[in-house]
This record gives sequence, C-alpha cells and structure tokens, in this order.
Amino acid sequence: MGPDQKLIRLRLIRIELETGETEILITSLTGTEKYPHKVFAELYHLRWPVEEDYKALKYRLQVENFSGKSVHSVYQDFHAKVFSKNLTAVIATTTREKIIQKSRDLEFDHQINFAQALSKIKDTVVLLFNRPLENIIVIVAKIRKIFIQTTESVRPNRKFQRRHRVKQKRFFFEYKTNC
Repeated sequence: MGPDQKLIRLRLIRIELETGETEILITSLTGTEKYPHKVFAELYHLRWPVEEDYKALKYRLQVENFSGKSVHSVYQDFHAKVFSKNLTAVIATTTREKIIQKSRDLEFDHQINFAQALSKIKDTVVLLFNRPLENIIVIVAKIRKIFIQTTESVRPNRKFQRRHRVKQKRFFFEYKTNC
C-alpha cells in the first residue's frame, strides 16, 4: 500500500425485499448505534433520485462520450453536458405548476419526460448564446411549451421484474455524432 492510500472501513447490510430477494448494501456509515440497520431501506429509497441523475448523465447525455482526445476537449464536453442537464432541470422546474394543472383531470399525476426534455435542449442550447435577449425569451417559452406537452404519467407503486442485461456501451472516436 502506497503512502497516499489508506484503508476504508465499510459496513455490509442485508436488506430483505418484499419480493423475498436479499439485497446487500455497502456503506461507510459504520456506527451501528448512530445508524441502525432499520434506517437503510428508507435511505436507499431516498437515494433513488440521485441514481436517476447519474443515469441521465451516463446514458441520456453520454457524459463519457467525448468529441476529442485532449484534456481541454474532455473538460469542455463534460461541462457542456452538465450545463445542458442543469439548464433542462431549471427550465423544467418552471413548468411544474402547469403540469400539475394539466394532470388535474387525468387519472394519474404527470411529470416532465426528462429524456425528451434533454433531447429538445440539446438542439437549442447553442441558440441561447448567440441571440438577443428578446429571442432567448421566445426560445425558452417554446421549450417550456414542449416540456409541458411531453409529460408522462406517474403510476404509484409500480414494480417490474428487472431484466438484468449487462451491455457495456463503447464509444468509438471515429463514429462521433456531429452535435
């Protein structure tokens, strides 16, 4: 072990799921009195939005798919994708009330389809940097309208059998998209 490496103390926690399956969680929260076993199922549930955010970065935005090989181009690609995701989230937040109103007469509540929203932002984010303010306001209004139109139902207590497919996605530099 080198001088800059140190041991990390971890704790393994067994959680029995409603399906009868057993899940093993690994945590650095080792204090059993301060962090009893029973809190981890709820903590895991609360972490779900964070995991969904990672999924959006990795799979929807392909944050690991770089357009160049230099350090500068990697940084530029990474920050551009994070900016796009954050801009999408900010604009999506401004549509929440309209979406709630829209779903009042429907069977289920609705939420923004974030994959669709990311797709729409990708095509217009550049326009926000080289247009006058008046045009930017119009562009954002159009984006908001699209976000409100492309919602999806929130069906409570949905559970599906997961298909465990491990497919490593590779990005080949020779076959890059031009946007």
